[in-house]
Amino acid sequence: MAARPFDPALAEQHHLLALAGDVPAEELDVLATSRFSAAGWEVPAEPAARRGRSKAGPIAVLRLSRLSSLRGPYPIDRAAAAALGLPGPTGQVWLLHAPVERGEAPWPGAADRDGLGRAFPDGLPIRDEERVVTWLVAAARRLAGAVRVTGVGGGPATVLVPDPAAAVDLTVWSDIWLDPEAALSVVRQAVPRARLDLGTPWDGPPAGTGVRPVPGAEDLDARERAALHQAADDRDLEALTQQEVRSAYGMLADLDLDGVLAVEVGGETRLPQALAGVPWASGGAVTYRVSWAPDELADLGMERPPIEHRIARGRAAPLVNAVARALHAAVAGEITDMMGFIVDPADL
Repeated sequence: MAARPFDPALAEQHHLLALAGDVPAEELDVLATSRFSAAGWEVPAEPAARRGRSKAGPIAVLRLSRLSSLRGPYPIDRAAAAALGLPGPTGQVWLLHAPVERGEAPWPGAADRDGLGRAFPDGLPIRDEERVVTWLVAAARRLAGAVRVTGVGGGPATVLVPDPAAAVDLTVWSDIWLDPEAALSVVRQAVPRARLDLGTPWDGPPAGTGVRPVPGAEDLDARERAALHQAADDRDLEALTQQEVRSAYGMLADLDLDGVLAVEVGGETRLPQALAGVPWASGGAVTYRVSWAPDELADLGMERPPIEHRIARGRAAPLVNAVARALHAAVAGEITDMMGFIVDPADL
C-alpha cells in the first residue's frame, strides 16, 4: 500500500518543509543533529527502500528541541503541491510542530536574505520558533527545498524558496595552524592572485616626537627627557627583534568585477553543534574562513539579488570552493557551510 497521504488542511496549522520525493529522511537527521543538541528520532523514519511497499506505518517524528518536532514524510502529488504554492519538484512534505512565539515587526528596509521579514510582517519569530524556522530555511537551502510559513489568524501563507547558490562562504576547522606564508602558498594553488593582508604597517612615531614636549612633561630637563626616550627605544628594539606571534591574519584576492575573496585565519573556542564531540576540537579549533564579498555589499542581504550579483557569485563560488578544498587538503579537519552544516570536500 502507498504511504499515508497528506491532508492539505494540516498546512493551515503548521509550517511545512517541502522537499523532492527522493530526499531521504537520513539527510534531515544529519542536518538536525548539526544544529540541535537534543535532536533525535522519537519515531524512526522508514528506510526509503521500503517506503511505499508496505502498509502505512506511523508518521516519523524527528525531535528538534524540547518544544519542537518535525513529522513526516507525507507524499504529495504535483496538483496538491501547486495548490499550496510549493515548487514543482516537491514530492514530500514535513510538518513542523512548534510553539508560536513572535516579537517585534521587522525593520522597514532591513536586509532579508531568507525572506523571514516578508513571511512574518507583523512580528518575527523569537525563541524556539525562531530557532526551528531558521533551521527549516537552512535545511531547505541545503536540500534545494522550500518552506511554507502558515499565516497567523487565517492570514495568507508565504512560501520561501531559498537559493542554494547563495550559500557561498565556507569554513575549514582544524587543529593545525598554518603560518601566514604557508597558508598563502596553499591558497595560491587555487587563486594565484591572493596576497597576505597583515594590517597597516607601523611607520614609526609621528614627526616631532622627542623634540617637542608633550603635555605633562614640560618640567623635564633635557637629560631626563633623553633618558626616557632611550628607555623607549630600547623597549621598541627588544620588541622588534623578537619573533612576532600572530593569533590571526588574513588573505585577499581581488576578483576585479566579481568582488573580493577573503580568507580569515584565527582561533575559535565556540564551535558549531556539528563539531560537538569531535575529539581534536574539544578545546577549540583553528578556523580558515573563506568568504566572498561583491562590489555591492547590500546585495548580500537581498532575497532575490539582481542578475549582475548572481553572475559574479557564480564565477566567485568555484574559487571559494577551490580555496576551501586546498586548505582542507593541507590541514584536514572539517568544512562547514554558511548554515553550519558539514560539507564533504569531495562535493566541492
